[in-house]
Amino acid sequence: MRTALDFLIAAKRCEILGLEQLAVTGELVGGISQLVHALQKERGVSNVYLASRGARFREQRVQRIAECEAITATVRAAFDRLDGDSGRMSDGARLFSRIAYVLHALDTVPELRSRIDGLAIAPEDAFGAYTELIGGLLAVVFEAADTAADPVISRALVAMFNFIQGKELAGQERAVVAAGFAGGRFDAGRQQRLLHLVEAQERCFQIFAEFADEPSLAAWRASMSGPEVAEVERFRRIACTAAPGTALKADTSDQWFECATRRIDAMKRVEDQLAAGLLQLCATKVNEARADLQDQRKFFESLEHMTPRAPAPLAVFLGEDGQGLTPDGQPAPVLDADGLSPRLSRSILDMVRAQSGRLQAMSDELNTARGALHERKVIERAKGLLMAHRGLTEDQAYRMLRQTAMDQKRRLVDVAEATLALADFLPAGQSDKDRPSRG
Repeated sequence: MRTALDFLIAAKRCEILGLEQLAVTGELVGGISQLVHALQKERGVSNVYLASRGARFREQRVQRIAECEAITATVRAAFDRLDGDSGRMSDGARLFSRIAYVLHALDTVPELRSRIDGLAIAPEDAFGAYTELIGGLLAVVFEAADTAADPVISRALVAMFNFIQGKELAGQERAVVAAGFAGGRFDAGRQQRLLHLVEAQERCFQIFAEFADEPSLAAWRASMSGPEVAEVERFRRIACTAAPGTALKADTSDQWFECATRRIDAMKRVEDQLAAGLLQLCATKVNEARADLQDQRKFFESLEHMTPRAPAPLAVFLGEDGQGLTPDGQPAPVLDADGLSPRLSRSILDMVRAQSGRLQAMSDELNTARGALHERKVIERAKGLLMAHRGLTEDQAYRMLRQTAMDQKRRLVDVAEATLALADFLPAGQSDKDRPSRG
């Protein structure tokens, strides 16, 4: 007959298996971080290449493609190391579905590059294709954070996801502003797009700051103290305050692009630190769990050398209050269990209680970390609903939710939840061919 200690050890083994999978996931997230950055650079040079009709950035594009292909091979290898067969990964269905989408999207990249080579695609369409692929990669990071069962690792993943997302939005801002300056003007639509990207970045970095550890926060603050940050703000003011029809100097586009790139490169250094910290955290957690398992095994072995007595007919672990206390508040007596002495039975009970208390604390911390992810899910679903039923772009849907929240003095997530609750009462959406694109 298996004992309480047998199941305690089994529980610890399950925890170690989960942590080992998280370590592989952490390595994957680090690889995705590198791939997203490489794709952002390829997206940027490809847009310039297309906008110049092949006159600019030809060699740079070849270099960026080679870099992306090398990192893509590394990410695919990390996908292969995930345990997708045993079914042991918590909530793995969503994560694996995201990975399936990404792998399909990666398979289409050669065709996209071929069309860019032949100047057979518009710059905005190429930008959208790269952005959609990057969005799929970020969704993998999101699901990795949402499925992490260790609260400390989950917090690190939430921080890293929001930081990578903020950096991607900074990359989109770089492209939008560069196009505006290159075209010599900013219309109201482009200005609204810029404001949305700036606000979305700030929201991501706020959540990052809430969940990041102190070294990461210090690195982030240091990266934002450089002169390029003030320059970015100056260019933003020019773009947002330019009256419609005002002619702007086209060469400002290159100045902005270089400045924004320096800011993004500074973010990348912080991102690299986050990735390295995540891997170290996973390794530490696995080692700690293995050490705990070894201690439990030693305790179990020490019991096997003791001479068992005849089992008592009953083992009392808890008092009438269910907390190990008698009605007068005294510790409840512990009778023999499995032939062990009262002292050893109490030791086993203490281990069970410690394990239960630790798991409850982990659950509470996980709920806190996942709360931020849940809010993001709700807001994204509400935006999608408005886009489908009202024919809005993503920016317009977000602005509608945000404005409603401001007018009603409610949290954005509360307005999003109310929107989803009214889904059945919203008007029918436009057809796909009539609906505006997501930009």
